[in-house]
This record gives sequence, C-alpha cells and structure tokens, in this order.
Amino acid sequence: MAVSHVVVDWGTSSFRLWALDHAGRVLGERRSAQGLTVTTTEGFEAVLEDHLAALGIPDGVPVMMCGMVGSRTGWIEAAYIDTPAPLDGLAARAIHVPSRRRLIRILPGVAQRDTAHPDVMRGEETQCLALAVEGFSGLACLPGTHSKWVALKDGVLTSFATFMTGELFQLLRTGSVITHAVDGAGAVAPGAAFGEGVEAAFAAPETATNLWFELRARWLLAGAKPDATLARLSGLLIGLELAGATRRLGALNGAVLIASGPIADLYAQALALAGAGSVSRRDAEACVREGLHAAALNAFHPEGATS
Repeated sequence: MAVSHVVVDWGTSSFRLWALDHAGRVLGERRSAQGLTVTTTEGFEAVLEDHLAALGIPDGVPVMMCGMVGSRTGWIEAAYIDTPAPLDGLAARAIHVPSRRRLIRILPGVAQRDTAHPDVMRGEETQCLALAVEGFSGLACLPGTHSKWVALKDGVLTSFATFMTGELFQLLRTGSVITHAVDGAGAVAPGAAFGEGVEAAFAAPETATNLWFELRARWLLAGAKPDATLARLSGLLIGLELAGATRRLGALNGAVLIASGPIADLYAQALALAGAGSVSRRDAEACVREGLHAAALNAFHPEGATS
C-alpha cells in the first residue's frame, strides 16, 4: 500500500504524525514532545522533515496539519473561520505553507464572534469533522485543559463553549489552599469520591468556590485522605462544567464523548450522574486522524474524496 498523504496534529506541547493510504489506513506514525514551545527554536519545517525522513516519506507526498501550528505563534497563521462553520469547507480554507519539497496545508480554527459569548478553538474542529463526515447532529464533548462543548447540525458547527476545567484543576491542585490536602495523591479514577463531587457541583454550581474550600476543611477537621480529596476536586470541576454546558447548550442527552485514556472514564461517569442518556464514546486520537484524512482527501485528492 502506497502512502497517499501525511496528516499531523501539532499542538503546544506535542507532535503526532500519521502516514496514511487513500483509505485512511495508518502506514506509519511518529510522536514527540516537539510542540510549539520547542519547535520555534528548531524550525517547523526541519522538525517535520526529520519525522518524514524517519518514515522514509519521499518528497512530493502532501501534508495536512491542524492545531496550534496554525496559531499566531505557530508556523503560519491559519485564520479562523466563523460560526456557523460548515466543516466540509475546512480544507478549502486551509492555509498554504510554502515548501519546495511538498504541498503543506494547515486547517483553520473556528471563531465564535458572538459579543455575549466569544470563543475560539484550534484542533477540536478537526475532531468534529470526523463526526460531520458520518452525518452526526448533536452535541460533542471534548475534555481537556480547555474542554469544548460543540453543537453540530447537518455538518455545520453552529456554536460551542469552552470550559477551563483542566487548567483550573491543575491550578487548584498545585497553587491554592487545597494543595496540602492533596499532597501525595495518585491519579484520579472513577468512584464514590469523584461521583460525590460531580453531583454536588452539578446540583449547586453557584456554590463552587465554597465547595472547593470545604475540601481543605475536610482535610483539617476530618482527616480526609489525599486520594479522595483530589478525586472530589476533579468531580467538583467536571460537575461544574456539565452544569455550565447544560445552561449554555441545553440537555446533554445523546452527546458524543470524544476522549482518550482515563479522562474518558471520568467524563462517562460524570455524564451518567448528570442524567445524560444515550452518550456514546469516540477515541480522540482516532477522530483527529479521521478528520485530517477527510480534509486531506478534499484538498489533495478531490476526485476520490467521499466527504
């Protein structure tokens, strides 16, 4: 099987590359910690070509990329497209990256220029493209440092909302009055303490900061264990996010959870506790690869594109 094109998800702290055939099968892959913070000194094209050479990818094989590589601090800025954004038009709006060795394009992010709720994303729109290709309409939940809730209808990204859940978790864990209460805690896993946090914050999101401080009080007065305290903190933050998503976008029933690894299990438990029914799960990495593949077909092989 011959390599048809290469797709790259290039973020702030990570680099993921896949060599694909025309059907989207993975023929080779590369991963590294060469995100934007590292690559700006090494040179974007040099890093990309080093990874391609390691896989034996010849000159002329085109590359489609997404993520922060297209930000103002990336290789070349790929300007946002505005909501409502037809996702099948992402490839047509991809920015061309000058190169003598191959065609290189970067997909744009999406901007919500609503004065009441302005928002931006880069990378998540490509994961959602994988759903749009399949004809999905509804809500998609993409957990992360900045979790995204995205509304899709007939292939159009109509609106979205970002929640700083992961960033707040890290800040509260490492730089707040809660820090000593979670010292030595291991990884958060689904369970009773996590679930109690989800239910408390979802039921009364306006009391969130009080619920956070209670974590310290539980540790001081009742000897709450670090593992349980950290799990409860995670539950409180995710429950707060789900309450906000419900307020902003409506019922969460039928949502697609796009996530990989342990966080997928946490969100699955949280969504169930929040009463969201018929939630399905998709692997985040598979979705970004499938979305990039669909865009690459449209851009580089339009005669054989199916999306």
